[in-house]
Amino acid sequence: MKTTLIVIQDEADHADAKKLIEKLMGSSDPKDRARMVAQARLVEAYERSEWPRTAPTLPVLLAYIMDQHNLSRADLVPLLGTASRVSEVLSGKRDLSMTMVRRLRERFQISADLLVPRGRARNRIAA
Repeated sequence: MKTTLIVIQDEADHADAKKLIEKLMGSSDPKDRARMVAQARLVEAYERSEWPRTAPTLPVLLAYIMDQHNLSRADLVPLLGTASRVSEVLSGKRDLSMTMVRRLRERFQISADLLVPRGRARNRIAA
């Protein structure tokens, strides 16, 4: 089976590839569906290489959680210990203790991986 796919090397190719996927979505032909899946994989690979996902910093993550739950800094005191600790964590001057991580995980149902910096997690496992 011969088929034509767009190899994505720049933004113009990316735009063309997305248009092709959109066009193929309306087809009921199995060959077009297979072509659409293959092109979508190429688009995904390009997007992952161009715009890799990165975990947010702890202050950014906590600011987001506070915004989503309509919380103030004072609302974090029971989770982080004191008002000064809340300030230090939110400014990026202090990492979380494992107790703080546990409390935040339980309260907000989020992964500890987001709360513990990568370097610290590896060092603790190795130790």
